[in-house]
Amino acid sequence: MSETVLSSPRDAAQAASDTLVFDVSGMHCAACSARVERVLNAKPGIEAHVNLALERADVSVSGGQSADDIKAMIEKTGFGASLRQGSLSERQAQAEQVDEGREREERHSFYLFLFSALLTLPLVAPMVAHWFGAAWHMPPFVQFVLAAVVQVVVGARFYRGAASALSSGAANMDVLVAMGTSSAFLFSLYQIFALGENAVGHLYFEASAAILTLIVFGKWLEGRARRSAADALRALMGLRPREARLVSGDGAGDQMVPIEQVKTGDHVRVLPGEVVPVDGLILEGRSEFDEALLSGESEPVLHEEGEKVISGAVNGEGAVVLDVVALGDDTVLARIIRLVDQAQTGKAKMQNLADRISAVFVPIVIGLALLTFIVWLAMGGGFEAAVVAAVSVLVIACPCALGLATPTALVAGTGAAAKNGVLIRDIDVLEVAGKVTHVVFDKTGTLTEGKPSLVGINMLGASNDEAELVGAVAAVQSGSEHPLAKACVDAAKERGARMPQARGVTAHVGEGVEGTIDGKTVLIGTRAFLDRNGVDLAASEDAFAGMEQEGLSVSAVAMDGALVALLGFRDEVRAESRGAIKALKARGLKTVLLSGDAPETVRRVGEALGLDDVKGGVTPKQKLDYLTDLQQEGHVVAMVGDGLNDAPALAQADVGIAMGSGTDVAIGAAAITLMREDVGLVGAAFEIARHTYRKIWQNLFWAFVYNVIGIPLAALGLLNPAIAGAAMAFSSVSVVSNALLLRRWKA
Repeated sequence: MSETVLSSPRDAAQAASDTLVFDVSGMHCAACSARVERVLNAKPGIEAHVNLALERADVSVSGGQSADDIKAMIEKTGFGASLRQGSLSERQAQAEQVDEGREREERHSFYLFLFSALLTLPLVAPMVAHWFGAAWHMPPFVQFVLAAVVQVVVGARFYRGAASALSSGAANMDVLVAMGTSSAFLFSLYQIFALGENAVGHLYFEASAAILTLIVFGKWLEGRARRSAADALRALMGLRPREARLVSGDGAGDQMVPIEQVKTGDHVRVLPGEVVPVDGLILEGRSEFDEALLSGESEPVLHEEGEKVISGAVNGEGAVVLDVVALGDDTVLARIIRLVDQAQTGKAKMQNLADRISAVFVPIVIGLALLTFIVWLAMGGGFEAAVVAAVSVLVIACPCALGLATPTALVAGTGAAAKNGVLIRDIDVLEVAGKVTHVVFDKTGTLTEGKPSLVGINMLGASNDEAELVGAVAAVQSGSEHPLAKACVDAAKERGARMPQARGVTAHVGEGVEGTIDGKTVLIGTRAFLDRNGVDLAASEDAFAGMEQEGLSVSAVAMDGALVALLGFRDEVRAESRGAIKALKARGLKTVLLSGDAPETVRRVGEALGLDDVKGGVTPKQKLDYLTDLQQEGHVVAMVGDGLNDAPALAQADVGIAMGSGTDVAIGAAAITLMREDVGLVGAAFEIARHTYRKIWQNLFWAFVYNVIGIPLAALGLLNPAIAGAAMAFSSVSVVSNALLLRRWKA
C-alpha cells in the first residue's frame, strides 16, 4: 500500500474530545439500551447513541456536563458505566479489560447453562417420553426441588435485572422472563398444595426450568456471536505494538523500549517477522510487508529506501531501519481504527422505528399477557389454561432481536469492508449506495496513477535557460501537494537545477500557483488562469494544441506577464481502471470523468476507458455544479476523487468516495475511503454497502415477524411455555448469526 493519510490528527483529536465513550454493563435487550439512550438524551446539551451489540454509549456533550455526571445518569438507570479515556493506546487497554470481563461472563453463562441443563433434563424427560407413548411421571415434590434450584440459582440474574429496571421506572426483557417463569413456578407450587399427588399432569415446573435454561444458553450463544461481529476492529487494535527496537545513536546497539518512549525523528529497527511499530521512512534495507489487515491487499508489498511503511504492517524477510515520522494516535493505523470504530458505533436511520417500539415493548407485552389471561377466563378456558397462555405470551416476546438487528449488521458489515480495504465513515451511505445512478471520477490520482512526470518542455522565450526555468518553477511549487507540482520538483532534482527562494507564494485551487522570484512574478497553471491574469496566449495556441494532441497535461509558465514556457506531463492510466469502469457499467451505472486538465487530454483518457461522459477544463466550482445539476434531475450521484480540488464535490455527492492516498481534506469530505490505490474497490464499496443494508432489513423484518406471529400464537394457547422460551432464546441468536454471514464477504 502506498503512503496513506486518513484524517488530520488535530481534527481527530478535536472530534474525540467532544465525545465521551462509556462501556455499559448489564444491558440485556433493546429496552435496556433504549432506556439509557432516552434518559441521556432527555438532558439538554447531550446527544447519546447507545449500541446494544457493542454494549457502549457514545455521548456528545455541549451543555457543560462532566463525565462523572454522565456516568451517574447511566448508573441511575440500573447499569454499570466505565469511561474510556486517555490516548488511543490507553483506551485500547481499557477496551481489552472490558473484553476480558465479557469473556469471563460468557464462561460463567456457559457453566450456568450446564448446571441448569443437568437439573432440567430430568424434568423434561417425562414430557419427551410421553411423545413416544410412555406414561412416566416424576413425583411432584422432586419436580419442585429441581425446579426451585433452577429458579433461585439460574433465575437470580433475571430477578436482579428486573429489580434494577423496575427501580428506575422501566421494564426490560428480565421483567418478562422473571414474570413468566415465576408465574409457571408458583402456579405449579399452588397445584401441589391444592391437589397433592393428583397434581401430576397439571405441573409446569419443567416449563419454568426449561425457559431459564434455554434463555441462558441463548444468551451465551448471543454473547459469543456479538463479540465475533467486532473481530475486525479487535484485530486492528491488536496490531498496535507495545514496544519498539530503538537504534542507539552512540553505538551501544539496539534497545527494546516501550512505544511511549519513542519520539518523532528517532530510528527504529524492524526485524523479519516483526510488526512495524511506527509510521516511518526506510533509511536502510528493503523488504516486503504484509498489509492485508490494513488495506485488504492479499499480496505482500515491496518497500525500499525512501519509501514509507505504516504501523501494523508485518515485515517479511528483510531487516529495515526506519526514520520515525508518526507514532501513537497520529499513525495511519490509529486513524483507521478511529474510522472503523466511528462506523460501527453509528446508528442507521432504519433503526429509529425499532428504537421507538423497543421503548414501549415490554409494557405492551405485559398488557397483552394480562389481556390474554382475562380473555381465557372470560371464554371459559379455565384458570390453568389462562395462566399457561399468559406465561407463553410473556416468555416468547423478545425485544432483544429488535435491538440487535441493526448494530450487529453494521459491526459485521463495516468490519468486513475494512478487512478488504474499504473504510465506511458515514453509515447513512449504506442506504444511498444501492440507489446510485451516476459515478463521477476525477482523473489524476483516481483513474490515473497520480504520479505524473515532466516529459516535455516547450521554451517560448529564446533567452530562457531550461534548467533555470525548471528550478524556478520547482521553487514556486515546492510547498504544494499537487501531483504536477511534485513532478516539477522531482524534475528539478533530476536535472540538478538550482531552486531559488520563492516569496509570496499563493495557490489557487484547481487553477494554478503564483509567487515571486528575484523580484519577478511567476505564474504557473492553466490557460484560463494565465488569461485571467492578463497573459497573452494567442501566439501559443498551436503549441498548446500540439502537446495536448500527444496526450500530455499542459501547464503554462509566465514571468512578469509574459508567457515563457509550456510544461507537458504524462500520467499513466491505472491498470485496473478499465476493468473497474466496465464492472460499474455492467451494473447499469453511468460513468463520468470530470477533470481540470485540458479537454483533449481528458477526452483521450475517457475514450480509452470507455466512460459515458467526459468533461475537461472544469474548475472545482464547475464540478460542484455538475453534480448538483444531476441531483436536481433526480439522479443519485457518487463522486470518486483524491485531491483538495475534489473536496467540494465529494461533500456534495450523495456518496463521496476518496482514494486513501489522497489529501486529508478529500478524505475528510468523503463518506467512504479506499485503502488501496485500486479504483476497482469503488464497485466493492457499493456491494458491501448493499449487502449490509440488506442484512439490516432482513434482521428487522424477522425480528418484527417473529413477535407479530409468535405473540398471537402464544395468546391462542398454541405454544407450550417451554417451546415459547426456546423460540425467544433463539430469536436474537438467529438475528446475530444472520448478520455474521457478512464476515465472509470478499472484495
